[in-house]
Amino acid sequence: MHKGAKIAVGVVATAMAGAAGLGVYNVVSAVTGGSSGEAEAAPVRTGPPSSEEVDRTARDFLAAWESGDAVKAAALTDNASAAATALNGYRTAAHVEKVALKPGTATGSTVPFSVLAEVVHGTQRSTWAYDSALTVVRGRTTGQALVDWQPAVVHPQLAQNQTLTTDAVGDSQITVVDRDGTVLDGKDYPSLAPLLPGLRKRYAEKAGGEPGVEVRAVAADGNASGNASGNADGNKALGKTLHVVSKGRPAQLRTTIDAAAQRAAETAVDRRDDASVVAVKPSTGEILAFANSKKTEFNAALNGQTPPGSTMKVVTAAMLLEQGKVTPGKAVPCPKYVTYGKQFHNVEESENPSATFAQDFAASCNTAFVSLAGSVPDGALASEAKDVFGIGLDWKTGLASFDGSVPTDPDAGKAAAMIGQGRVQMSPLNMASIAATVRSGSFHQPYLVAPSLDGRTLAQAARPLPPAVAQQLRSMMRLTAVSGTGRVAMAGLDGDTGAKTGSAEIDNQPKPNGWFTAYRDDVAAAAVVPQGGHGGDSAGPIVAAVLRAAR
Repeated sequence: MHKGAKIAVGVVATAMAGAAGLGVYNVVSAVTGGSSGEAEAAPVRTGPPSSEEVDRTARDFLAAWESGDAVKAAALTDNASAAATALNGYRTAAHVEKVALKPGTATGSTVPFSVLAEVVHGTQRSTWAYDSALTVVRGRTTGQALVDWQPAVVHPQLAQNQTLTTDAVGDSQITVVDRDGTVLDGKDYPSLAPLLPGLRKRYAEKAGGEPGVEVRAVAADGNASGNASGNADGNKALGKTLHVVSKGRPAQLRTTIDAAAQRAAETAVDRRDDASVVAVKPSTGEILAFANSKKTEFNAALNGQTPPGSTMKVVTAAMLLEQGKVTPGKAVPCPKYVTYGKQFHNVEESENPSATFAQDFAASCNTAFVSLAGSVPDGALASEAKDVFGIGLDWKTGLASFDGSVPTDPDAGKAAAMIGQGRVQMSPLNMASIAATVRSGSFHQPYLVAPSLDGRTLAQAARPLPPAVAQQLRSMMRLTAVSGTGRVAMAGLDGDTGAKTGSAEIDNQPKPNGWFTAYRDDVAAAAVVPQGGHGGDSAGPIVAAVLRAAR
């Protein structure tokens, strides 16, 4: 027994000597044995990992990451939960389709490695090459060699609580141009400035443009963070750009705008504190120009809703002519006052007892028109506005616009509507379109962007103006432009011209809104000047300036 005891001591000594190079073990139980005879737990290794452990751990981790096995790779780190989230996000949020990872030569416990990542976002694809590094440490509870997990393992510029995301940056690179390719920017055409971003966003993809795509460092909670230097649009909220997948593809969005007419419209409205104007092409409905004195998000030229005053008499006259209630040469007296539900009067209480209907139109006699209210059904004006002039239909201009409104009212409401008062609501776009319909003989829905670009269906009126009625309306508008209330504003304009003035009384306003609508050959325009007084004096010069410039 004594000899056997000596042999046991020697075995223990040998085991302890062999363990010296691998760290300190708890060998007490190995020497004494357990009283129950059950197997003891494996000892926990301590101390820094050996070079062999560093190489093996780094190699296994990078191989699992490269193969797309995020769970296996994360298990080789000292924070498996955080590592799994980051490595899964590398594939999903950063859109890395595949990655090649090549370890370098370790320096101590740190292993550098190269990354060659294929980033795919939609139709955009890019190879992203960069270098990173990992450090192998001893697990505190397991004693295993593990990767010290830090976001910087994924990319060296990732800070704590950051992750990678790949996404489109800013709007597609798209230039808005006029009908001839002239660039339309907010600096040269300030009335367009509030609308250009929306146009770019709405039509960027259909126009062929693509936004840039970048890989960025963002906060892991989903909020962007970091320095935005290098971002395509300079927005700091996007986070720091680490790789540009694509700079985007620029495109041109061609509009119907005529740059010369737009420039004239901008200049004309700027002479007033508050004014709006629109020009359209009668033969097609193309919007040639629109401008507002007030450069705000609200585009009054296309979205304004206010009574149009006597410019509405164009529609009323069309209704009366179609129904055979009048002819241009028929005598329709113009008294100072007339009562239909309530008393109506003319501007400055003018009168012409021997006037014809054409003269009433040219002089903008309210009482003559109101005197005819009893001869037509209550809904006749609303039907004429919708069925012939397209008012109230669903206009798809290519951006937000008001389509006009002519309610059906009885008694005084009907009479007021016939002279553009009461509940009638119009924008300059609507009134320009009404003049354009007279000029062309049929309604062509105004639009700014060709419907072929996005498959829009333009509104269509139920019927055109009867040719005889269209001719009669053109003759009366010509009379107004040459010798009526529009003669001063239209002076010097050659070609086929026609006009109609308006002064719309608004509750609690000291002066009425001034309106003017006119055409010259294949251009029609309308303007409103709030509190401008007589339309021929306030809105007329604005319309005339645009008619001179447009083609």
